Amino acid sequence: MAEKDKFSAPIPVMVLAGPTAVGKTALSLRLAHRIGAEIVSADSVQVYKRLNIGSAKIREDQQEGIPHHLIDIIEPTQTFSVNDYTARATEAIHDIWQRGHLPLIVGGTGLWIRSVIEGYKFPPKPANPLVTRALLEQQAARYGWSSIRRQLFLVDPDSWHHIDPNDHRRLIRALEVYLTTNRRLVRSHHATSPYRTAYWVLTRPPVDLATRVQERVASMLDQGFEREVLDLLQSGVSPRSQSLAAIGYRDIVDWYFGKSTRAERNLLIVKHTRAYAKRQLTWWRSERSAHWLDLSAWTPEDALTVLEESARNLLLSPDHEA
Repeated sequence: MAEKDKFSAPIPVMVLAGPTAVGKTALSLRLAHRIGAEIVSADSVQVYKRLNIGSAKIREDQQEGIPHHLIDIIEPTQTFSVNDYTARATEAIHDIWQRGHLPLIVGGTGLWIRSVIEGYKFPPKPANPLVTRALLEQQAARYGWSSIRRQLFLVDPDSWHHIDPNDHRRLIRALEVYLTTNRRLVRSHHATSPYRTAYWVLTRPPVDLATRVQERVASMLDQGFEREVLDLLQSGVSPRSQSLAAIGYRDIVDWYFGKSTRAERNLLIVKHTRAYAKRQLTWWRSERSAHWLDLSAWTPEDALTVLEESARNLLLSPDHEA
């Protein structure tokens, strides 16, 4: 990379997104080796320490010497917002580029990726958030979470569409922001990205993806997913924590408290993971700058060649998307 380009042009950032179980991790490692990249994780579960199996987190001994950022950065008792992610990821991107490497964002949390590459700005937290939050939680307890979702749909349909119905914390937060600021959760962003981007979405046919999800869930359970969640609960992590609201984790928590049998729980994990994959794909269809790569139509080597060429073009074309 030319030294002058580091400071005279927007930083190039490559994005490798895609639904859960599509095959992002393996491909991102091979790509990072070829293009001299460091990986910035965009996964809302992998930020948590000790949430390893259920998040399909890459272990340190599997990283093949490629630096990975924003993995294992907070405790499972803590909360972590898209605003927090944007600040941390932005810092990581600048640090990676300053050291002469290409930032490669890899993950499945579409809002987090968009918040970084489009430079989202968020409304400030309310002066007294507990008042509204407590009232909304009381309403949910009395009338059900469907009432909260109905209200959110009326004032912020984008948040309603993209927030998981079981993610009660984010549902409350989105509605709370609107009620206290009269603005939606994500209020504004730059007209153009503050970065030069090459944005790729990996995909597979629905039947293939559904099979891969089922296989992944079975593998997670064989590796000790259940024990991982029980250890978190027994160590003092609240069953209502943000971390344990994640896909799969919530199902095991519910099973632990007697809401399902083990067999029902396992089927629910598969069901909810497949539904999540569909929501992820719906999100990326709205990303106008994204290029799609169907991994079932390419050999791994050919797919890698396409992505490598895109990265080369990104580095050579400072004023355009690759």
